[in-house]
Amino acid sequence: MVPEVFYSVCYNSKDVPAEIAKLHSFHPAILHEYCRRRVENADYPGITEDPGHQVFGTFTTGLTEANLGKLDFFEGSQYERRKVNVRLLTKVGDAKGVGNVEGEERSAGVYVFLNRNELEDREWDLEEFRRDKLQQWTRAGYVFEGEPPGAGRERPNPRPSAGFRYRLLIRPL
Repeated sequence: MVPEVFYSVCYNSKDVPAEIAKLHSFHPAILHEYCRRRVENADYPGITEDPGHQVFGTFTTGLTEANLGKLDFFEGSQYERRKVNVRLLTKVGDAKGVGNVEGEERSAGVYVFLNRNELEDREWDLEEFRRDKLQQWTRAGYVFEGEPPGAGRERPNPRPSAGFRYRLLIRPL
């Protein structure tokens, strides 16, 4: 999950005060043996186990239980948070991962998409999202419109046709 969306979900604004920003750190990471594909009729991706593939994402630190509650609510019933091992990147290569230099392994939580039948064959494109959709997913009030966090109700279809997740929000466990 890119920081702008993380802050929008957890703090209702992509632009948070410095005091909030310094509570979290974002490190590039790779999740091996998983693939991130487009969800049908949506702009957001779904990650599933898939040998021979890898997902570039963000290892995020400083998450609180309140942050996790909001993230779980945002992801909805289409996803399950699972414990995985990721590799932090000491150098980020190109969009295909050429030039990546992997560092230490960390235990993390990642949101895995549950229904493979709803995924397209093509991989989800982060740069396309940044260019065409990021602004929609970082506006204040969007994430929890009509549903306060912790209301105890499952979000029916968590996203309309426009959507995003950098589908690798990973955190230390």
